[in-house]
Amino acid sequence: MSNNSFNIFSFQGKMKTLHLSWMAFFITFAVWFNFAPLLQSVKETLGLSTEEIKTLLILNVAMTIPARVIIGSLTDKYGPRLVYSALLILCSIPCFTFAFSENFMQAAISRFALGFIGAGFVIGIRLVSEWFPHNELGTAEGIYGGWGNFGSAAAAFSLPTLALLFGGEDGWRYAMVVTGLLSLVFGFIFYANITDTPKGSTYFKPANLTAMEVTSKGDFFLLLIMKIPMYAALALLAWKLSPDNVGMISNTVCYVIYALLFALYLYEWSQVWKVNKSIFTTPVPELHQYKFKQVAVLNVLYFATFGSELAVVSMLPLFFLETFELTPVVAGMVASAYAFMNLVSRPGGGWLSDKFGRKSTLLILTAGLALGYLLMAQIESSWTLWVAVVAAMICSFFVQAGEGAVFATVPLIKRRMTGQIAGMTGAYGNVGAVVYLTVLSFVSYQIFFYVIAATAFLGLLTLSLMTEPKGKIAEVNEDGSVTLIDVGAH
Repeated sequence: MSNNSFNIFSFQGKMKTLHLSWMAFFITFAVWFNFAPLLQSVKETLGLSTEEIKTLLILNVAMTIPARVIIGSLTDKYGPRLVYSALLILCSIPCFTFAFSENFMQAAISRFALGFIGAGFVIGIRLVSEWFPHNELGTAEGIYGGWGNFGSAAAAFSLPTLALLFGGEDGWRYAMVVTGLLSLVFGFIFYANITDTPKGSTYFKPANLTAMEVTSKGDFFLLLIMKIPMYAALALLAWKLSPDNVGMISNTVCYVIYALLFALYLYEWSQVWKVNKSIFTTPVPELHQYKFKQVAVLNVLYFATFGSELAVVSMLPLFFLETFELTPVVAGMVASAYAFMNLVSRPGGGWLSDKFGRKSTLLILTAGLALGYLLMAQIESSWTLWVAVVAAMICSFFVQAGEGAVFATVPLIKRRMTGQIAGMTGAYGNVGAVVYLTVLSFVSYQIFFYVIAATAFLGLLTLSLMTEPKGKIAEVNEDGSVTLIDVGAH
């Protein structure tokens, strides 16, 4: 019995898988965000302008949009054990090249490549869903997401100190190398200790890697529509780097990027058609159908939750610094309260989802998130600082619990495609961050918070289209027999 109970202090069976998964995710986030806390030193050593630094921050998240989709597909095909280990080992290379870069170009290429490590999150979503039953899944995914996410806060706290311990003007380089070494070593530990499924379970693979399967004609068109924002966000980044804005790339390069994105989108069309054209002639048996609108709703909600979290974490120190005239150190500490909530709120959102149903939990948390950002928009210098911090923490609870509730639902839609679905929903979080940060570059903090609240209200509207996952989903074994997987109370 002990092996099957949910005991957070156990390091056996499914709990061992959960602990190793969040540790892997924690390391990917520590590496992905190892740059922000050491910004000043990097800027001075390499002699970079503020524009170049901002560009590095954008490059850091840009690659993650396509990376999450690609890594999601690879996970479904090759299994989480191999893909996570390979990601940790391979991404230590750009981490080392960034640590020893001598100029802006080397730094930019390294940071762009490091965007890939931000996709690690998707792999664990599939792995955890293989090991936990539906009634514990939300809590398990929440712990995985929340504790792993804490890697960015841990990096912010420990790396500046590490850099000082190493000392000298190259201290920051050695601090970054430490995160790269962690990633490299843990890749091997992970590979040695993980199996894709519990003993005797089948790891279901999608029939196709190149595009997501859909099971109705309407879903075919909805999938193509839902692909657009991912390309639009990358086009938005190109525009942000063009002469109209920061002027890092020439107009010619900008137009080449637009053309490439458009060509890629057309290629996606062809792949989606290739994989799904049969549904226009032969209907999919009901047993094997799933509703793509479920995925679309979760995409919109993750855009508002994780998208706003990534954006707010980037701007909150500056917001507190300017509003309350704090020192940078104090502003950083105060703003980190927002990220700290992850340890509790994301598992909390998953747990609530397990207890009270997926849809009702999402409704309550999304409404709370909208109200939370309306509250944040009211903060001004006449407020007492601690009241403003409490407001930020209340808001962040709803944001992160909402993320937990979204990923409590993702693995219940279609098991063999969990990586692909998690990849798309996860990418929408990054799309949200790009959109919100672009909005922020044109408007005041108040309007920025109002915009996020408005998208959350939009999320509430789309939620009315979602149906609570219940009953079973069917997956076909290699010998043609069908396995039914429980996804919720009937």
